[in-house]
Amino acid sequence: MHLIKPTKHHYQGQADPYILKSNGKYYIYVTGHDAVYAYQSNELFDGWEYCGKVLTMPHHKAFWAPCVIELDGKFYMYNSIEIYDDEPDKGGHRGAMHVSVADNPLGPFTNTRRILHPFSIDAHVVKNESGLFIFYSSNRFDGERIGTCVYVDRMLDPYTPEGKPVLVIEPTLDEDIYRENRYKKGQHWHTIEGAFYFREGDWQYVMYSGNCYEKPTYYIGYARAKTDETDLTKIKFEKYPDDKTYMPVLKANEFEEGTGHHSMIKEDGQWYAVYHARDYDRKKLLSAFDARNARICKLNVNDGIITAERYENHI
Repeated sequence: MHLIKPTKHHYQGQADPYILKSNGKYYIYVTGHDAVYAYQSNELFDGWEYCGKVLTMPHHKAFWAPCVIELDGKFYMYNSIEIYDDEPDKGGHRGAMHVSVADNPLGPFTNTRRILHPFSIDAHVVKNESGLFIFYSSNRFDGERIGTCVYVDRMLDPYTPEGKPVLVIEPTLDEDIYRENRYKKGQHWHTIEGAFYFREGDWQYVMYSGNCYEKPTYYIGYARAKTDETDLTKIKFEKYPDDKTYMPVLKANEFEEGTGHHSMIKEDGQWYAVYHARDYDRKKLLSAFDARNARICKLNVNDGIITAERYENHI
């Protein structure tokens, strides 16, 4: 179901929506070419108000995939921004992870610092009993299936990764292929990105998006681990149902496509995914990037299994 309906007055797309609840109010942050944009509402399923730019920087672009966490009364935003004062990775990618801080959820977010080198995108920052951790995606150019993988690292403080990243999820399927023959013939580029970590009962999960948002096989899947370990760098997550089977939680259906890059929120004991997707008819009118907007659906989480309930016009 559409969560935030686009309007012609401020439609820049709602890719990579990240949801935050603070002081009884809801906020969603989205990717923008020139800034991170935000929305707010007093209710989860209705009443969303456009709030404009909450993070921007002169002479920078591609403000991708924001994640916001509240720590000790401050709000920290983690997102990738293209930079030009550092060497790109081997593929020429310049997006690098930054963190900014604000006194309230709508910013403005300032004091922006780069915390990882290119290429680093799609943060999810998590606090638990063992401290602060950052999940993010980066590129790997070695191995049978080269491409973008999910890593986790400990944060020494909100601005400082430890610098000992651990591989969490890597491409294992043809459905993870982002582009065939990307850098040389016969060598396909794969993508696993958009990590979101959570814990429910005896299980811990890392959900992710696979392949390319323009492809019909673009999907949300997950890896899981049944463990009480709280140091997230020590957990071995395994793809569900295994690393050779394509079994998405969300993928294109009869009324939407491009389903991916989600965040999650738990309300009254029910998990919900907030994700981006495209209506089939809107794709004819807008670019694939701009046609993505925020949707919401129930996620049922039961003893290591995640399933989605998706309806076109209701929850």
